[in-house]
Amino acid sequence: MGEWIELEAADGHRLRAWRSTPEAPRGAVVLLQEIFGVNGHIRALVEGFAAEGYDTVAPALYDRIGPGIELGYGDDEAARGRDLRSGLGVDATMADIAAARDAVAGSGGVGAVGYCWGGALAWLAAARLDVACAVGYYGSMTIDFVDETPKRPMTMMLGEKDATFPAANIEAIAARHPGTAIFTYPAGHGFACDERGSWHEPSARLARERTLDIFARYLG
Repeated sequence: MGEWIELEAADGHRLRAWRSTPEAPRGAVVLLQEIFGVNGHIRALVEGFAAEGYDTVAPALYDRIGPGIELGYGDDEAARGRDLRSGLGVDATMADIAAARDAVAGSGGVGAVGYCWGGALAWLAAARLDVACAVGYYGSMTIDFVDETPKRPMTMMLGEKDATFPAANIEAIAARHPGTAIFTYPAGHGFACDERGSWHEPSARLARERTLDIFARYLG
């Protein structure tokens, strides 16, 4: 089982992170939250990757606003999550992600995986940080960072029915970054979260299998 740990970013900010470490790690993963915080679903994802042998950590990116922010998946909570996200600067958020990366670097190669907001942050991790690879699930905001080029292998997992990530944006990213692997699924936004109505089990299972294949290739 995982536990809360404390990290310190380069600017001195202290934040919590949920970490689960297997006995003999084969590599490490930084898992990047949705707009709903490091809630039960994100902690369960951490445990799942740890069960596959990866020292996995999810930094609580909302700690710069206040400690212990965890949201559910209702409309009101989604609106609050969007407000919280908009109150954070990208550079500060990346400093927190870098602190998480440093915390698990002793376990081998470090990959990043993110969901929703975290999907876009995974793109930025591949562009800005020293990670071995990155996987972004339905990161609609990725289009806002299309001018930044991933320096490490980047893979995107996208829903074909995701209204927040229209086909035009997928095509724009693919044209600008032909080295990025893009997989699409017959599902909507949030298809990998079993606490959301948009959960699509076949797509979630296949995307997870592909993610584990990527981690096995680049992390061990």
